[in-house]
Amino acid sequence: MTTLYIKNMVCNRCIMVVRNELEKLNLKAKDIKLGEIVLDKNPTTQEKEKFSKTLVSLGFEMIDDKKSRLIEQIKTIIIDLVHHQDNETKTNLSDVLSSKLHHDYNYLSNLFSEVEGTTIEKYFIAQKIEKVKELLVYDELSLSEITFRLNYSSVAYLSNQFKKVTGLSPSHFKKIREYRRKPLDEV
Repeated sequence: MTTLYIKNMVCNRCIMVVRNELEKLNLKAKDIKLGEIVLDKNPTTQEKEKFSKTLVSLGFEMIDDKKSRLIEQIKTIIIDLVHHQDNETKTNLSDVLSSKLHHDYNYLSNLFSEVEGTTIEKYFIAQKIEKVKELLVYDELSLSEITFRLNYSSVAYLSNQFKKVTGLSPSHFKKIREYRRKPLDEV
């Protein structure tokens, strides 16, 4: 078995696309999740190079060095927390990252800031704001429900943070609806 780490996998559709490309190359995946593929056997150098080129053409990238893998794992965990889970439990992001990645949060935070030029917290906030935008556009939940779902302490706090990041209040944003959401890998 071998594990490959992939940059820019942010949703279930990404997993489906990567799975299809593996099948085309007759590579069998034991497990595929955001940012990570576990193959049944080690691919040949030629198979790995071909797969890597295909990934690049689809907007993904294979990651080889440990620091880059760790950065992608941080991003994947944050994206999963914000976009793919109903956050009913209120957990501290630093505790989640430390326990899942088995590193001290200070190390993770410093590495992320050094490589990405922004803090983990700012990245987390940007992801949450993108999720708020999505939920506002769907118009299925009230602002209070969105506040609860994304673990904000109050509607006022969510509104202030939203305005600070977007320049618009949530209600104004909802009214104009002429916006372009950023793809998750560009947040």
